[in-house]
Amino acid sequence: MSEGHGEPNQCRKESVAGAAVPSDSPVTDPGQVRAGNSDSGAAKFDGPRGKAGALKKSARYRSRSLSASSADSYSSTSYTGSSSDEDEGAQPHEKAIAAGQPNPPYCVRNIEQNAFGRREIEIAEQEMPGIMALRARAKDDKPLKDAKIVGCTHINAQTAVLIETLAALGATVRWAACNIYSTQNEVAAALAHAGYAIFAWRGESEEAFWWCIDQCCTPTATWQPNMILDDGGDATHLMLKKHGAAFKNIKGIVEESVTGVHRLYQLSKAGKLCVPAMNVNDSVTKTKFDNLYSCRESIIDALKRSTDLMFGGKQSVVCGYGEVGKGCCQALKALGCVVYVTEIDPICALQAAMDGFRVVKLNEVIRQVDIVITATGNKGVVTREHMERMKNGCVVCNMGHSNTEIDVYALKTPDLLWERVRSQVDHIIWPNGKRIVLLAEGRLANLCCSSLPSFVVSVTAATQALALIELYNAPNQRYKADVYLLPKKMDEYVASLHLPTFDAHLTELTDEQAKYLGLNKVGPFKPNYYRY
Repeated sequence: MSEGHGEPNQCRKESVAGAAVPSDSPVTDPGQVRAGNSDSGAAKFDGPRGKAGALKKSARYRSRSLSASSADSYSSTSYTGSSSDEDEGAQPHEKAIAAGQPNPPYCVRNIEQNAFGRREIEIAEQEMPGIMALRARAKDDKPLKDAKIVGCTHINAQTAVLIETLAALGATVRWAACNIYSTQNEVAAALAHAGYAIFAWRGESEEAFWWCIDQCCTPTATWQPNMILDDGGDATHLMLKKHGAAFKNIKGIVEESVTGVHRLYQLSKAGKLCVPAMNVNDSVTKTKFDNLYSCRESIIDALKRSTDLMFGGKQSVVCGYGEVGKGCCQALKALGCVVYVTEIDPICALQAAMDGFRVVKLNEVIRQVDIVITATGNKGVVTREHMERMKNGCVVCNMGHSNTEIDVYALKTPDLLWERVRSQVDHIIWPNGKRIVLLAEGRLANLCCSSLPSFVVSVTAATQALALIELYNAPNQRYKADVYLLPKKMDEYVASLHLPTFDAHLTELTDEQAKYLGLNKVGPFKPNYYRY
């Protein structure tokens, strides 16, 4: 990990008390967002403020949002040193409001970083063949002409490639971040400099988080959104609650996260979803590639960059053996770790056992393991009681979608000392001197402590773009106000866009073979119930 990427080489300590335990729902009601004003009920963890310098910055750090919606999902840390670190001073939207700009064309940390961000985007393009191929093939047809897309995802170099692809296909976009720590400031600056309406910066406050999304959702004389691309459901939630009339004019919603899809199904069950939505989270190209193959590489990268950990011989436990858990276990095993797995599902547990992992209850191994990784999407998986029993130096991190898997709030007590040692790395110190290493305050470790492989994001981005094209161009009666899976044919098309990178040559069915299997020669090749 480079020194430029972290915070100043000065340990920051504080004792935190009086924290209210937040619920799973957003702590700020998006329906109450007002420019320059916040009714946020976000819990604030304020340490001693009598000293200047590091402690003052630490207090600011502690008072950040702890919203499950704004602070989880997947994000990306920049490789560009301090340009993406949280800057001191006022939040950028406060400057815009003070300058009398209630509806600025964009709002980023520092527009002067645009040249550096542009270079990062160009690097990402080289490793994103699928989305670039889709851009080249469809740019003349403009399948998204007149589409006005509200985007609420992570704003990094890879997402920038998607944004510019959507624009090349005819869309107009307004984009906000779905995670308060995910934005690469220099990339946001590059997009804003290129004329895109970008509202995001690394280290947003809770009030700023909702303000940014509202800037994208609010209809104006020149902006009437008709599509939503969401990661976590925050844009959908805000628009439905605050701009209900405009929400009815949305032609379709594309959602890529577990949490966001869960919210969509809840809306549909309650009869509140009045527009069609596409669940791309459960598409094969998202589930397998973004979850399994990406996490298999990025978990090691995140742990190495943040802790300089040696894996050989270490004992680790992975909570959850879904696609994310499988990828983590494969990576740890390959580097010589002893790997335990916890599971509630007997099928996943049997898979883990057949793959050579010992399936245990967390309490059985918590005293001896060196690394604890959560990957369940649940809440309260690792509790304060578990952390009390951990050995000195145990590394604790989360790879699941939600930041509620590790009970971080239970650590905000006067008897424990927090010591910030690197960006997104805290030592939690007990009165007896024992310490555990907590990564990203329980948020997604691979996305806060490193970054995703661009190639995998290309698969996801191509899937999202095709879902937007499908919903936007579909005849009125094709999709009703419900939640749909991406058609299998589109999954196969996304995969085919990426095969040339590996010089992979597909075998073609003969007419006789296709007839024997009952398939079309050009696909789809598997039924919807097939499990890859």
